[in-house]
Amino acid sequence: MSDKIENEAIFDDIKAGKVQFVDFMFNDMFGTLHHFTCPAASLSREVFEEGIPFDGSSIRAWQSIDKSDMLLKPDIKTKFVDPFRENSTVCFFSDVYDPRTGLRYEKDPRSILVNALEYLKSTGIGDTVFLGPEPEFFVFDSVRYSSQKNASFYQLESSESPWSAEYEGSLGHKIGHKGGYFPASPTDSLVDFRSEVVNHIHSMGMECEVHHHEVATCGQCEIDFKFADAVTSADNVNRLKYAVKNTAFKYNKTATFMPKPIFEDNGSGMHVHLSIWKDGKNLFSGDEYSMLSKTALFAIGGILKHGRSIQAFTNPTDNSFKRLIPGYEAPVKLAYSASNRSAAVRIPYTASDKSRRIEFRCPDSSGSPYLAFSAMIMAAVDGIKNQIEPGMPMDKNIYDLPPEELSDLVSTCSTQEQSIDELEKDFNWLKNGDVFSESMIKSYIDYKREFEILPLKLRPNPYEFELYYNV
Repeated sequence: MSDKIENEAIFDDIKAGKVQFVDFMFNDMFGTLHHFTCPAASLSREVFEEGIPFDGSSIRAWQSIDKSDMLLKPDIKTKFVDPFRENSTVCFFSDVYDPRTGLRYEKDPRSILVNALEYLKSTGIGDTVFLGPEPEFFVFDSVRYSSQKNASFYQLESSESPWSAEYEGSLGHKIGHKGGYFPASPTDSLVDFRSEVVNHIHSMGMECEVHHHEVATCGQCEIDFKFADAVTSADNVNRLKYAVKNTAFKYNKTATFMPKPIFEDNGSGMHVHLSIWKDGKNLFSGDEYSMLSKTALFAIGGILKHGRSIQAFTNPTDNSFKRLIPGYEAPVKLAYSASNRSAAVRIPYTASDKSRRIEFRCPDSSGSPYLAFSAMIMAAVDGIKNQIEPGMPMDKNIYDLPPEELSDLVSTCSTQEQSIDELEKDFNWLKNGDVFSESMIKSYIDYKREFEILPLKLRPNPYEFELYYNV
């Protein structure tokens, strides 16, 4: 169905009374999903061409107040019916434009991803990027937290947790730390919850492949959806997060995509599968290592070379780096390997040339999927253009390597501050094709330092009182 026909179909539904409200959604640079809602009767056809004005100065790290007028243009192809609203509501993901230039706004993450794909096409390397993200998340019964001048704490509760066995009314069926992979119900208490999420995302235009409990205790889950082109995959991450959080709210529970909420248990990542195509052909299929092409190996080389600065977008929070530690199924070295989950880049087994791909295992879903995917694509293209060799594969368990072998491998970043410092030193490749602007990168870095890195440095941690109160 063409955009024009689909556009007219929406207005036919509005006229027939099938749609009461229209919702416009967009991401800021840090992954927060924003929206506003219009009565369907007031929607004009011009909105899809001319956009809707809004205040860009009220979105963090965006416009100054003297240049606050911005335009939101809904993407007709992203239409879905919101399954959580009482009144029939059709939603669109939208792109942000600067009315002073008529161009996509340089700090709009979705526009940056669109530009990254246009840059790929301009190089002649390929015309399509397929991505398959795998976001993990936790579902808790309750969460309490506070950070005051004189006190700070957090407390998570889950009926699945091992510590809840001592509570009055406990029925057993608890999941130990690292013991949550694929248990049957009643130990897995969230089967119906996940199935309801799947029903919702199906109604929102997504196709689920599998859902299951993940390794950690306390309701760690994964819902895998079918791969798609890069922009659709990023939109789908937002759809999934929206569906998970709202379904949890309906169940009087709370869901989080925070990477590491539980001490000494596995964190939640978002492994991303990637392949580049041209004229309907998978460019990553070949006869090199693990049946990859030379193009795919160069793409790996680019991702590994820029891996530490990529992490400013793929692992964008301080909490992200509490996940990337040895022994918790998360990569700690920038290496690649076939079927080796301790490497940053894994080549999954497949018998099909069409599904030949690489998997970047560092990312989590605590930030903007558009920026994470843009950085990955730009690094892969840089590797292909400059024929960056990835070195030798690491077909060993990296967690068990002796110190002399470990020292030869580049580590992933260990802190958020380190990743931001790496981005500041290594970002010119992101500016190729004017995909990322230098002012956008500077705004991102400045915000992270001022509102996340420094405030976390200044605050005492409760564990410090256990360590140091009696000094």
